Amino acid sequence: MAALMPMDDRDGVIWFNGQLVPWREAKVHVLVHSLHYGNAVFEGARIYNGKVFKLTEHSQRLHRSARMLAYEVPYSVEELDAATRRVVAENRLQAGYVRPLAWRGAETIGVSAVGTKVHTMIAAFPWGAYYEQKAIRLMTARWKRPSPESAPAGSKAAGLYIICTLAKDEALAAGFQDALMLDYKGRLSEATGANLFLVINGELHTPTPETILNGITRQTVMDLARRRGLKVVEREMWPEELARASEVFLTGTAVEVQPVAAVDQHEYPIGPITQMLQEDYAALVRA
Repeated sequence: MAALMPMDDRDGVIWFNGQLVPWREAKVHVLVHSLHYGNAVFEGARIYNGKVFKLTEHSQRLHRSARMLAYEVPYSVEELDAATRRVVAENRLQAGYVRPLAWRGAETIGVSAVGTKVHTMIAAFPWGAYYEQKAIRLMTARWKRPSPESAPAGSKAAGLYIICTLAKDEALAAGFQDALMLDYKGRLSEATGANLFLVINGELHTPTPETILNGITRQTVMDLARRRGLKVVEREMWPEELARASEVFLTGTAVEVQPVAAVDQHEYPIGPITQMLQEDYAALVRA
């Protein structure tokens, strides 16, 4: 396998606090508050045919995430949209991925973030399929999604992904492609970076977003399913329901609509509903 190109040593430009800077010069100090306390917020969006799918929704969610962590992104949604389009164009990307990030600076150290300046960057780069496999295998993680009283579950905050990294790396070491996470009550939650759907009796069932990120792709696929006349049920779901599912798939900006071949000992085909929604989503994002 060819060596991966490191993320800090590439050609191109990054939008950094309102300016385009050479890729290798987009740096921060080692004492930035968010590096130590995990209170950065970020987004991920895909580029199709030179355009970012649902760009404004992603910019809006970056703002919501920051507010949940008690700060404001210093650029409006419109400014973020314009900056994203600019950095995609400057990097000459027809397909790829966009990563906006907002973080607290190095003005102070300590648990309190009072007095820190908020910084923002947007990077865009080529990125292919999230998984190598057509259908992936999941292992139930030992790590649990926290209660919404313990963490700002609705935000896309850097610190919330600590358990996701641990869970995914443990799954990879065990020969799986990703991990399925339960929540603090033991209910089905989501994968480490994607939402979960089960097809049960021809209906689409998905956990309520109490402890998970209510993904933009999740909402898009639910809309596509309803247009097809499928019943979509958001509800509390439990691990024993995996045995009742005829199909399982994940959704997310990075994974798109991803079939699941197995969760632990339960195996699933790539069924007709999954294939239909894959095709509908692929058509929508490229329209």
